[in-house]
Amino acid sequence: MSNRVFVIGVGMTKFEKPGRRENWDYPQMAKEAGAKALADAAVGYEQIEQAFVGYVYGESCSGHRAVYELGLTGIPIFNVNSNCSTGSSALYLAANAVRTGQSDLTLALGFEKMQPGSLGVTFEDREQPNGNHFQLLAEISEVKFPPAPWMFGAAGREHMREHGTTLEHFAKIGQKNHRHSVNNPYAQFQDSYTLQEIMDSPMIYEPLTKLQCSPTSDGSGAAVLASESFVERHGLADRAVEIVAQAVTTDYASTFEARTCKHLIGHDMNVQAARKAYDQAGLGPEDIQVIELHDCFSANELLLYEALGLCGEGEAGKLLDNDDTTYGGKWVVNPSGGLISKGHPLGATGLAQCAELTWQLRGDAGKRQVDGVQAALQHNIGIGGTAVVSIYQRAVR
Repeated sequence: MSNRVFVIGVGMTKFEKPGRRENWDYPQMAKEAGAKALADAAVGYEQIEQAFVGYVYGESCSGHRAVYELGLTGIPIFNVNSNCSTGSSALYLAANAVRTGQSDLTLALGFEKMQPGSLGVTFEDREQPNGNHFQLLAEISEVKFPPAPWMFGAAGREHMREHGTTLEHFAKIGQKNHRHSVNNPYAQFQDSYTLQEIMDSPMIYEPLTKLQCSPTSDGSGAAVLASESFVERHGLADRAVEIVAQAVTTDYASTFEARTCKHLIGHDMNVQAARKAYDQAGLGPEDIQVIELHDCFSANELLLYEALGLCGEGEAGKLLDNDDTTYGGKWVVNPSGGLISKGHPLGATGLAQCAELTWQLRGDAGKRQVDGVQAALQHNIGIGGTAVVSIYQRAVR
């Protein structure tokens, strides 16, 4: 059985520097985002049949505690943790409950309360999930900490060696995403920079300067998903956005056997998830107008242009030189400002991407609005690892 799935309500908090807002713990974040999504959907929490709640840093059943802020109705609540793709994994599971006919109305919620600075290890007395990734990366590149910019920076350097990509190409991505975030009131940063300012900011791991790296963030996002029959019964078609395709992939043997930096950061996961989603939707990159993708670092966005089929291998730099990924180009990529400028509370990122694309398809994105949006693509990845690609279209009015 495969039923149609619609997003009928979205909500999110402003993403903030960790600890900036006093007395703002994860239950308060989740309540704010969840209440906004329910209000946007014009439904009550008592109508929700299942909830899927994503977070990375937290105790067991923190998802339950978060959702209890919205109500205590005894429904199944599932805690989801899949590194940086946690939010979109929760979204996938919530959609799947509708898709398979288990529920007519589900809630996907994601949140994160983070520590300032680079990502750290919570448990030091056991094997780390990314241990195999780091071991191989140390064999094929120089070792540099913190680990996350090392992984993605090494992939950027590899692309430079193989395809002649320049430092300026990566900096253009940082410049674009900071410029886009100026019009996003939910973004952690809303400052615009010149290309030179991006390139002159502190070097974290070449080619990645500070203004090309996503920050740690606090925040939450939520989406209410409904079946076609629920949408019809409640007259919600004017607010509904259909998820026409979703694909989830995990690591292939090639992640390690290829012995390349781009494979270690998920190249084949991204390629296969995108292909599966395009096939499900019957659409290609040329049919998409707006994209929210996982720009944890500018190097990842650049490599994703190729993995998602926006251009051929080695041609990502040309897209940037031609301004093909911003307003007036072939696609608008990360109109929200992306992870680099909007922020990256790990469990919330996938739901914030969903919110942005829902607003874009409804024509409700304000100054960020992309003209003539008919279809949108979401990409979210967590190393360790899971890639999730979703494609959205406007519901038939």
